[in-house]
Amino acid sequence: MPLPAGITWFSPTLSLHVFDAPEPGPTALVQAGIHGDEIAGVHALAELLEEQLRPTHGRLIVVPVMNPPAYRARERMAPGGLDLNRCFPGDADAAAREPRLARRFMDLVLDERPALVVTLHESKKRYDPAVTPSFGQTIVYGVDPRPAIIDRTIAALNAERESDDEHWDPLFYPVATSSTEVIVDAIGCVGLCIETWMGFPERRRIDMQRRVVELLLHDLGVRRVA
Repeated sequence: MPLPAGITWFSPTLSLHVFDAPEPGPTALVQAGIHGDEIAGVHALAELLEEQLRPTHGRLIVVPVMNPPAYRARERMAPGGLDLNRCFPGDADAAAREPRLARRFMDLVLDERPALVVTLHESKKRYDPAVTPSFGQTIVYGVDPRPAIIDRTIAALNAERESDDEHWDPLFYPVATSSTEVIVDAIGCVGLCIETWMGFPERRRIDMQRRVVELLLHDLGVRRVA
């Protein structure tokens, strides 16, 4: 069953913010903090929620911190835990917290069938096509052909960038075991990973993550703004 509007709590503990618009439209799901040391997306979503980010059409689901113990520790995964991003589709009966949370989240995705799933990440390496892997300042996707929303969003980001170092690129980098790829395979949505480069000041990375979210929601038609 789809979630009711408001704040929903999962077990293992995870809070989700669910907003229904007055007008019909698609569903978008935006999450951050699946890796606890990638903090810009967490702060970006927290700020947007505080500023009353709301959909104008359809439904918006926001998960500010996908992995709270890892985020509190500011580590990729919780101390002694597993990489949540590699635990999908999960196992409801697993002893470890991460596979149980992944299964619960997959059940949510299967119920909600979002048209767009966005995961906010960060990278210690600035993207260089000659260096594999490197991700900073990219929108990562794993399907061919590339979803058109990526090129439109990157064009808007590059038109607004403050320096050449902030240049954004699309990056085709399918990883079959990542949460995004598992979700895309299950429901056929557009699944994107946003990667800001950690070499920028934290405040600038937060602002860039905010802008990516705003552009994607506008392009999808969930948040139509002038």
